Amino acid sequence: MKWLVGILINAVLFIAIGGFFGDSFYLSGFGAAIIASVVLSVLNILVRPILIILTLPITFLTLGLFLFVINAVTLLITDGIMGSSFELAGFGTAFIVSIIMSIANIIIQSTFAKD
Repeated sequence: MKWLVGILINAVLFIAIGGFFGDSFYLSGFGAAIIASVVLSVLNILVRPILIILTLPITFLTLGLFLFVINAVTLLITDGIMGSSFELAGFGTAFIVSIIMSIANIIIQSTFAKD
């Protein structure tokens, strides 16, 4: 259940961020946002741990800030998988989107995940 809620939250974040960035971040609709959120979730399960292990020294040296770069790379992979329904203008846009999504997810989790 938490996974589905996370998918919906990321889809809403994609829609909101897409509206904020305009031309540099294109999303064709809410269906594409949900599919992109599922793809990103699967990439976070399969690819992200491998990237974290491969870049562990630089992540350690940057006190974890390199994780934003890893998040941007997974967003770019999502862009490549989704085709024309989910488009990022480049690495800079993906990096900024990853920072915004990380901060928003932290705020949402800390607000609603109180047990």
